[in-house]
Formats: sequence, C-alpha cells, structure tokens
Amino acid sequence: MADVLVLGGTGTTGRRVVAGLRANGVPARVATRKPHEPGQVRFDWTDRVTHAGALRGATAVYLVAPIGEAEPAALVAPFLADAFDAGVRRVVLLGSSAVTDETPGLGELPRLVRQAPEWTVLRPSWFMQNFTGEHLVAQGVRDGEIVTATGDARVAFVDAGDIAAVAVRALTDPEPHNTEHVLTGPAALSYAEAAAIVARHTGRPVRHRAAGPAEYTAFLTASGLPADFAAVLAALDEDIRRGAEDRVTPAVEQVAGRPARSFETFVREEIR
Repeated sequence: MADVLVLGGTGTTGRRVVAGLRANGVPARVATRKPHEPGQVRFDWTDRVTHAGALRGATAVYLVAPIGEAEPAALVAPFLADAFDAGVRRVVLLGSSAVTDETPGLGELPRLVRQAPEWTVLRPSWFMQNFTGEHLVAQGVRDGEIVTATGDARVAFVDAGDIAAVAVRALTDPEPHNTEHVLTGPAALSYAEAAAIVARHTGRPVRHRAAGPAEYTAFLTASGLPADFAAVLAALDEDIRRGAEDRVTPAVEQVAGRPARSFETFVREEIR
C-alpha cells in the first residue's frame, strides 16, 4: 500500500490513526496547515493548490471534515475530486452517529465519500475525549458544571482510540468495507451519570445543567463558536434529548477485534 493521507492528523482521532498505521508498517502522512515535522505535508482546505502535493502518491485518505464549517461540502467536494484524479481509491470518513444523510450541511459528506471506489463511513457517538482537553465539556468538568441541551437522555460515549482502531482496519484491510460503522462505547450514560462518574473518580464536584436549545445556542456562541455552527450543535443535542444516541453497538469489537473501552476506565486513566 502507498501512503495514507490523514486529514486532521494532529487531532483527536487523526493522531491515533497515524500511530496505528505506522505501527502496522503503513506510511502515513499528516496533513496540516503548518508542517514542521517529518511525515507532515502542507494542507489547507481553502487553498486548492495544496491538495496536489498532499495527495501525491497516496492511495487512501482518512477524511476529517473542516472544523467549524456548517456547510463543509463546498470544501470537501473539490478536494475529493482532486483525490480521485490523483489516484486515491479508498476514503474513510469520520462522520457522526448523530448525523444522517438528511442532516443539512454535514449530511452531504457521506454521499460524496460513497463516490469513491472503496469507502467507509465511521459514525461514532460522542467522544469520551470531549471530557478532557480544550472541549467545552472538559471546561465544564474543570468548572464543576457541564452544560448541554440533552436533558436526561443517554449517550454511548466512545473512546477515540477505538474509533482510530476501526479506521486503521478500514484503511488497510485487503477487502474494502464499503459500509458504515456506528461506533459506541459499551454503555449509554446521561451527562448527569457521566458527571457523577467523573466526580467520584476525581473527588471534585461536577454536575450537569440541562439547558434549552436557545439557551444552549447562546452559550455556545458566547464561548466563541460561529452562530451557524452553534445552531447545528444545539440541534444535535436536541436529537440526543429525543433518544437518538441511546444505543450500544458491537461494531468496535467486531471490526477492531477487541472490546470497546468503558467510560469508567477512560475517566480513571485520563482525568485527574
């Protein structure tokens, strides 16, 4: 196999995909706007000139859509056209279990990816890693109050390492998957239940505050997100509130060959 181009290769799943590919002896090149290490190539969604160099010699792409774009297809479609012209045959898209083909904006991406000769759409539930790092949920953990518009509905949070393990298989298996994988953790939890687990393991008070959609949109906008993207995220939380994410699938174990990581394990090992 020639190189795999990993978009978002320094991000939450991308860097894990890169590590998994290289551990399996597969050359992986990291797309970034500011390459500064060996194995990184310059890539800018808005600068089509950078696409050719990033794609040269690649036969597969791990595709993470441009962050913060409510209508990402306008950028992804020309990139995929360049990719197919460059000889890319296999595309693995990081989608979301909360996004269907009918979802405005983000829902267009799976249709574009299915144009590839070989394709996989990953539809993970919400990341466990949202509870760490720079994510707003993580800030809520530090502040002692997680704010969402999900009410008391449940989410089967999934570990980014499990997503990456499935992605590596989809990128490297001799036979293309040509399907969608809905990826979840082993149990569905409400944000209140998740907050209680975090509080128990850290010894710090952490609670969940359920906001209404309008209040949550305003909260996201005040946190620095563009208004249109904040509205998209608030709508996804509303879907969760209606029960869209209250499900557990065996896909991680079926594809990666090992059980999915539990939220309890994640908190114990990752949150201090």
